[in-house]
Amino acid sequence: MATLQHQPKPAAAAPSTTTGGGLRAMDLYEKLEKVGEGTYGKVYKAREKATGRIVALKKTRLPEDDEGVPPTALREVSLLRMLSQDPHVVRLLDLKQGVNKEGQTILYLVFEYMDTDLKKFIRSHRANHEKIPALTVKILMYQLCKGVTFVHGRGVLHRDLKPHNLLMDRKTMALKIADLGLSRAVIAPLKKYTHEILTLWYRAPEVLLGATHYSTPVDMWSVGCIFAELVTNNPLFPGDSELQQLLHIFKLLGTPNEQVWPGVGKLPNWHEYPQWKPTKLSTLVPGLDADGYDLLGKMLEYEPTKRVCAKAALEHPYFNDVNKDLY
Repeated sequence: MATLQHQPKPAAAAPSTTTGGGLRAMDLYEKLEKVGEGTYGKVYKAREKATGRIVALKKTRLPEDDEGVPPTALREVSLLRMLSQDPHVVRLLDLKQGVNKEGQTILYLVFEYMDTDLKKFIRSHRANHEKIPALTVKILMYQLCKGVTFVHGRGVLHRDLKPHNLLMDRKTMALKIADLGLSRAVIAPLKKYTHEILTLWYRAPEVLLGATHYSTPVDMWSVGCIFAELVTNNPLFPGDSELQQLLHIFKLLGTPNEQVWPGVGKLPNWHEYPQWKPTKLSTLVPGLDADGYDLLGKMLEYEPTKRVCAKAALEHPYFNDVNKDLY
């Protein structure tokens, strides 16, 4: 059985904000390498010149509204300020704001640096033809459910949970949710949301079927897809279009009907689909125990109201042998 060390993280300090056109963030930070693209900007590994601390630097340039403020970026910052206090959400350390030569507002979001993400972690195991150890899967899933519980508990949907957006520390196996660019607060009654969200492979069926009123269960579907991928090293539903994505899900989990999902036929994108019978999860995702299949099945429930919430998932027997004091 794998033994994993975990070092407690210090409590997040409130990020400071620096404004003004005279600021040059790159006078303060040295870019080391580009490490990815976020939802709205490039992300660099950088060194803070004053302290030598390694950070992740996200440069964001967005269209401004009539007041000259990039609303999407400010929404992300305000969410991150609130959510950064949780150890399973990536910490926003600082925020620098300036104006470029064209007069556009530039925001530099400074995050704690994590050395990998779950997508790379899975890919490295697949390349070596190695399964991720069962206890490691369990510890990563426990942290993911804990982070999602915190985010949902603050009234926020992530809406783009996928392995690429889950940052990791290989030494401690600490996992943190990142890239809250598509997140938004849940307002009651639920507002209509665009369905142009989420990477297709992790997109919930209600979103694919055109539902405009949805809530936290969309994130839990994504968590279920990530769970399966951690076990098998392969995505569960790798569709290449919205229709193919739906057909992929239906072919594996069975075509839904009014019995298993009341109201499904009234969703905007519902048509007459081929009738497939469900395949056993043990066939689709070999390698879990009975508790694991039970939890995975609850995450991949068609009817959103029946899908397990993150808080309830944390209490599931699947996690009984996780040392919860460490995570």
